[in-house]
Amino acid sequence: MVTDEKLSLEDVAVLLSKSKETIRRWDNVGKLPAFREPMSNYRYYKRSQLDIFDEVKAMNIHTTHQEPQPSDEYTVLELFAGAGGLAIGMEQAGLKCVALNEIDKYAAATLRENRPKWNVLEGDIRNISFSEFAHQVDVVTGGFPCQAFSYAGKRFGFQDARGTLFYEFARTVQETKPKICIGENVKGLQSHDGGRTLKTMIAILDEIGYRVIDPKVLKAIYYNVPQKRERLILVGVRKDLDIDFNYPIPNKKVLNLSDALKKGKLFNCDVPESPGTKYPASKKKVLDLVPPGGYWRDLPLDIQKEYMQKSFFLGGGKTGMARRISWDEPSLTLTCSPAQKQTERCHPDETRPFTVREYARIQTFPDEWKFAGPVSAQYKQIGNAVPINLGKAIGQSIVEFLNEVSKQNEELISA
Repeated sequence: MVTDEKLSLEDVAVLLSKSKETIRRWDNVGKLPAFREPMSNYRYYKRSQLDIFDEVKAMNIHTTHQEPQPSDEYTVLELFAGAGGLAIGMEQAGLKCVALNEIDKYAAATLRENRPKWNVLEGDIRNISFSEFAHQVDVVTGGFPCQAFSYAGKRFGFQDARGTLFYEFARTVQETKPKICIGENVKGLQSHDGGRTLKTMIAILDEIGYRVIDPKVLKAIYYNVPQKRERLILVGVRKDLDIDFNYPIPNKKVLNLSDALKKGKLFNCDVPESPGTKYPASKKKVLDLVPPGGYWRDLPLDIQKEYMQKSFFLGGGKTGMARRISWDEPSLTLTCSPAQKQTERCHPDETRPFTVREYARIQTFPDEWKFAGPVSAQYKQIGNAVPINLGKAIGQSIVEFLNEVSKQNEELISA
């Protein structure tokens, strides 16, 4: 029997390509009535409700698209590699990682432990030249940290970006001349400094010879990741290549926490046991009262006020606070620390944060991928990572692009 998926208002808006305001209006007029959680009044929908819409009816959500195979050996240089989330995804898509740069000693140790043959260049990217890889790599990828630019009196081209880690990303692209470069960042980069930061990054890539495809926010839940994580993808194609990059097609099939932690669609066994942090006794006492799928508004009013303090009187839902995830919904976005007050992600059945291996499962890391360092460092590595299955989907789109480049080159040679 197929479970009738529970979808958020935002999920429905994405599936129907409508605004959230339109979906709310449809609820109010009865065109698409929402269900509501008894205590929190949280609005949600069931997947079966959407079958009345032609755009959804036409989707065969169980159809898996054929994975593209590389027609040649394609190589990747990865910057800001972290614990390897994006690199594993690229590897699973059929791309060969020739070198990875990472400054964090624990993350670098994680990469070496799991892939002894990978060329891990540990250290500050600002002190590393990548000129040896000039014209030797097809792809440069990197989740560069977003930093503020100072615009005062500056034209703000490539040289003016010095001192930012985006400059190091662009500098590496300029040194190596890959066919395509892929930058990833938080969704907030779109609106950072009124959008000027992203526009500046696009202008800099254009200046060094790369045509930027319209940046797009990819929702991990539509790429076989049981987590509501969003990443902004910035793609630059070398200007001598008249081929467009196409973003991966969303599956429309949403996986839930049970898919991450239990034997099923994603993994062939239940999640292995592993270390994990604990809540202080005072927090545990509060979270014991929160039902699966609930949050602070499900607490008795006096406890709400005591727990939230000044935040109780501020606007906004703050749905991540005192939050217990249910089995039949995707996890909220994982953070670097699983027990912070603003970002609780409580286990559905037990009053505790997710363990290290549960964290890794939610990010779709393979069970055999080990993390170096103390437990706090392991959480940080996993929380910062690109989900593997999202990385794989991006990698497959890169393979399709590079296959087209290869095909075009062959046609030119034979002409």
